[in-house]
Amino acid sequence: MRHLCALRKPAMNPCVEHKLLATRRHLLGSMAGGIGAAALTDLLWSGAHAASPITSASDPLAMRPPHFAPRAKRMIVIHLTGSPPHLDMYDHKPQLVKRDGEECPAETIAGKTFAFTSGTPKLLGTRRKWRRCGQSGMELSDAIPNLHRVADKLCLVKSMHTDQFNHAPAELMVYTGSPRAGRPSLGSWVTYGLGSENANLPGFVVLISSGVQPNGGTSSFGSGFLPSVYQGVQCRSKGDPVLYVSNPEGMDRQLRRKSLDALNDLNQMQAQELGNPETLTRIAQYELAYRMQTSVPAVMDISQEPKHIIDAYGAEPGGSSLANNCLLARRLVEEGVRFVHLFDWGWDFHGTNPQQDIRDGLTKKGATFDKPAAALIEDLDQRGLLDDTLVLCTGEFGRTPFREGRTSGGGVLGRDHYPDCYSIWMAGGGVKGGLTYGASDELGFQVAENPVHIHDLQATILHQLGFDHTKLTHRFQGRDFRLTDVHGEVVRDLLS
Repeated sequence: MRHLCALRKPAMNPCVEHKLLATRRHLLGSMAGGIGAAALTDLLWSGAHAASPITSASDPLAMRPPHFAPRAKRMIVIHLTGSPPHLDMYDHKPQLVKRDGEECPAETIAGKTFAFTSGTPKLLGTRRKWRRCGQSGMELSDAIPNLHRVADKLCLVKSMHTDQFNHAPAELMVYTGSPRAGRPSLGSWVTYGLGSENANLPGFVVLISSGVQPNGGTSSFGSGFLPSVYQGVQCRSKGDPVLYVSNPEGMDRQLRRKSLDALNDLNQMQAQELGNPETLTRIAQYELAYRMQTSVPAVMDISQEPKHIIDAYGAEPGGSSLANNCLLARRLVEEGVRFVHLFDWGWDFHGTNPQQDIRDGLTKKGATFDKPAAALIEDLDQRGLLDDTLVLCTGEFGRTPFREGRTSGGGVLGRDHYPDCYSIWMAGGGVKGGLTYGASDELGFQVAENPVHIHDLQATILHQLGFDHTKLTHRFQGRDFRLTDVHGEVVRDLLS
């Protein structure tokens, strides 16, 4: 049986392959026979595999097998846009507290560039209280009290590091493997490799709270050079669930069906002639949009949930919030959506206003996050979905162990961007619950043990979904591209 990756990376531009194959068929049909015909028959047979991606693209979201048996069948990502202050939530540094207000040791900042800080900044110890939680004794702060009760489900990685210290390139690095726009996002790679379990819903759904788009824009959930059917579909918990899917005034569902049938006939003719995968993608998207007119409003209506579930998340039917989106994420994966990506704005704790203060500001913002996040984990677990649903919570980088330069003389406490060491957590999907992995040094400047680069995290995620990250590729402009570029190692110590 041919390996999946061999079918997912055509040897050349599929339009060119289609024309070459059509030319071979024409020649074969016009020849009388003999050795030439036999040779061309052999050539045609060997070329049929090259054309197979075009044929399979007629149903681009059809389910496909991964490279090996997966531990996770689906994924939910909670991205805290702006990047939360991990030293006030996940990584307790008693020595940093003890040395609060001292100048940073020269060796910790020498040769480094920071987003908004220059000179010699002052160390900033956390003001939060900490406790060891669950049977694992995972140490978490009082900024996220609801996560305390699910500590034994969390896999906390305290040794993450990345290459970027500004928001947009760092966010793109997390989800596309490159700091520059144009590469496929994580959700796109997953749906490209696995397809979707529900033909009436998108394979990749995006939900945004706090009213602001991701730092990387739509590129953070775009399909890049993959067919556009694999890009994230942005849904809303307030108003029309999906923009521009409803029928315009004067068009009923029957007329819409007739219009689509006519369009599909024309697109099929063009696909037969030119073999462009985007034509087949267009057909699939039109048909999916038609089915979504009835399927999406139902799945997006959280008022159908029991009151105790709504209350557990802190959700409000008809509203727009991270709480609503966490509940929607559970509903979507339960209905067969492969990848759900939540973006929540407001985690850029520079200290430029009271909302960005690591004291009261973090308490208020944390309350909008940790209750629904904990409820999501518990809800998935109670429904038997957590074992094969991988949940990731992350920002694009970490925050500095010192006060941000612009606000260092004021009364509001904040931290600058920091890529060298930060924390993330995962749950479910075959990762070890109750594990605290890696460590930073006593002041939080550098990874002290078990470093995990962003490409390692990507490789590990794909592994849990059943992929060898080096073989989930797509040929573009003469090169086989992958999410992890030419880097990344699976962090097997995180896996159960």
